[in-house]
Amino acid sequence: MATLKVNQGKVTPKTANELIDICPFGAIDEENGKLIINSNCKMCKICVKKGPKGVIELVEDKKIKKVNKREWKGITVYVDHVEGEIHPVTYELIGKAKELAKKVDYPVYCLFIGNDIKEKAKNLLEYGVDEVFVYDYKELNYFRIEPYTLAFEDFINKLKPSIILVGATTTGRSLAPRVAARFRTGLTADCTILDIQKNTDLIQIRPAYGGNIMAKIKTTNSRPQLATVRYKVMDAASKCENISGRVTSLEIDSSKFNSNIEVIKITKKEKEENISEADIVVAVGKAIKNEDDLKMAEELANILGGQLACTRPIIENGLIEPKRQIGLSGRTVKPKLIITLGISGSVQFIAGMNSSEYIFAINKDPEAAIFNIAHYSIVGDIFEIVPDLIEEIKKQKDIELKECIGIS
Repeated sequence: MATLKVNQGKVTPKTANELIDICPFGAIDEENGKLIINSNCKMCKICVKKGPKGVIELVEDKKIKKVNKREWKGITVYVDHVEGEIHPVTYELIGKAKELAKKVDYPVYCLFIGNDIKEKAKNLLEYGVDEVFVYDYKELNYFRIEPYTLAFEDFINKLKPSIILVGATTTGRSLAPRVAARFRTGLTADCTILDIQKNTDLIQIRPAYGGNIMAKIKTTNSRPQLATVRYKVMDAASKCENISGRVTSLEIDSSKFNSNIEVIKITKKEKEENISEADIVVAVGKAIKNEDDLKMAEELANILGGQLACTRPIIENGLIEPKRQIGLSGRTVKPKLIITLGISGSVQFIAGMNSSEYIFAINKDPEAAIFNIAHYSIVGDIFEIVPDLIEEIKKQKDIELKECIGIS
C-alpha cells in the first residue's frame, strides 16, 4: 500500500500555501511550519504530480509482492443475460474488448454462465470473439450470487484473463464486486472511457465526486482488472463475415453450487418504456416548473414519436418518474436525436447523453454548457420557441401525408 511522505525540510511558506491551495479535499494543514496530511486525503496524488517538486512524495510499500503480468492474458466479457436472452450491453463490451485487444495482441473471450445456453453461445462468435467459455448447468438456471460467483472464480483460475469487462446491470453490479473481492483486485464501476497501456494496465476513466472530476484509475499491481460499464456508453460490435472462434464448455463440480437463496417463483416484470432504448428523446430541465409546462414537452415528444426524459431537479419536484432521469444518478441514453429544453448542461447530465448522434439544445443562457456539445443550438425562451416548433412539425407532417395519398 502506498503512503504520502512530507519532506519537512523542503517546506517553506510559499510551498506550504501552494500545496494547501492545490488540494481539492482540504487534506493538507500547516501546523507550526510543518505540513500535516489529515484524514480528508483521498490519495488522488495531485499534491505529488502538480505540487512543488519533492515536498510530498509517494512511497510504495516494498513488502507488496509484484504480480507477474505475463501470466495473465486476454480480455473477457461477461455475458449478461436473462434465461439465455443476452443483454445488449454485452455486444457493446465485445466491441470495446476487440478495440483494446488489438493494441496488446490479446485474445477476446466471453464468459457465459447459465443453463441450456450452448446453442446461444454460438451466436456470440458472429461478433468476432475468439472463444466463448460456457458453464452450462441446471443449478445455474436462475441467477443466484453464490453459484455464479463460484463459476466465475473457477473460470479466472483456469484462464487467468488480464481484463474482465462486466455490464453495469443489476446482475453485473452484484457479481463484479464479489469476484474482485475473491481475487483481492481492483474494480472500477460505471466507466465511461477505457484504454490500455503497452504493459497491459487498463486505463479506466469515470466521473467521480458528483461528476466534478474525471477519475483516471489503473490497477497496476493485481490481476485480473475488473471494470463495469453502463449500457449505451460504448459502441456495439458489428457482425463478422468470417467466424473463426469456438465455444468451449468448462467443467466444475456442480455439488459445490450451494446457495442460501432458493428460487420459489419467477414473476416476469411487465415490459415498459426504457429511455435508453429510445431513438428520439426530449429532455427537460429546471425551466419546467409545473405540469402545465410539462404538457408542451410531452406534446413535442409525442409528435416526434420519442420519449420524454429529464434532469434530476425535475425528479425531485415530483413531475416525472425517476426511471426517466438522464445522468450519473439516472440512465444513459444514446438516441439518434435528443432535444434538450431549458437544460444548462451539468457534467452529471452530459455524462449520460453526450454520445447521442444529434444534440439539439434550446436555452435562454448563451453561456450554457449544453451548447458546448450541441450540434444545433437556439438561444431563447423554450415557451416561445417550442410551440412554434410543434406547429412547424405538424405542418410538415400534413404536407408529407398529402403527398403520400396524392392530394395537392
